[in-house]
Amino acid sequence: MTIAIKTAADIDGMRIAGRLAAEVLDMLTPHMAPGVTTQALDKLAHDYMVNVQQTIPAPLNYAPPGYAPYPKSICTSINHQICHGIPNDRPLKSGDIVNIDITVIKDGWHGDTSRMFIIGEASIAAKRLCQLSYEAMWRGIVKVRPGARLGDIGHSIQTFAENNGFSVVREFCGHGIGRKFHEEPQVLHYGKPGTLEVLMPGMVFTIEPMVNAGRREIREAGDGWTIVTKDRSLSAQWEHTVAVTDTGYEVLTLSAGSPALPAFVRESVTA
Repeated sequence: MTIAIKTAADIDGMRIAGRLAAEVLDMLTPHMAPGVTTQALDKLAHDYMVNVQQTIPAPLNYAPPGYAPYPKSICTSINHQICHGIPNDRPLKSGDIVNIDITVIKDGWHGDTSRMFIIGEASIAAKRLCQLSYEAMWRGIVKVRPGARLGDIGHSIQTFAENNGFSVVREFCGHGIGRKFHEEPQVLHYGKPGTLEVLMPGMVFTIEPMVNAGRREIREAGDGWTIVTKDRSLSAQWEHTVAVTDTGYEVLTLSAGSPALPAFVRESVTA
């Protein structure tokens, strides 16, 4: 396995791409209301990326081996959809939870991030899933530092999710990222501490756990892209792009509108 080590100049470029990806989510936030369609959100995002940011929407026509080209500029996964949901003309309704996944390319660098949105008034269980899956992602992020191992990240996410009664999807994982959308390493969201690759300064990868309210088993929907929970339980996902620094980590996909850090992260920063 060859894991690319990014230079300081490379990470400067990725920091810009990451912030721009997050700013697409900021722009979409006021539109996340009952009655909007994910197709309308896709058009808003596409136009903003292309015309305002002068970025390229990386998902559009992306075609990994065995897949037809992805037809839209963002991914929108609703309720029991886990990931890769294709925007369509169904209006969102109050109570829906939606993951919006954005990847932009700026000056050749990819920025990749996603957030959960609650439409209108959701159930207590849905809100709990969204909140605790956000914390699960950060439980993984704070494990990032030179000398740590990828298994430390996965173990922290898995134990936190499972201790709260949830399950973690195993078929999809985080990934290295840079000039390519998907690079080595694969970043599993489950595992054993002290295993897998050692983290080194200059590594850049995504952490993006998919957390199910029910069982972890998945199935593919009929469109060739959308992945759903087999038991139709709710699923939530958050994603950040993270760089390994000399002393710890830097999240490259933060913006003015990013959700507040969990309390345990804020406390570790000020300690």
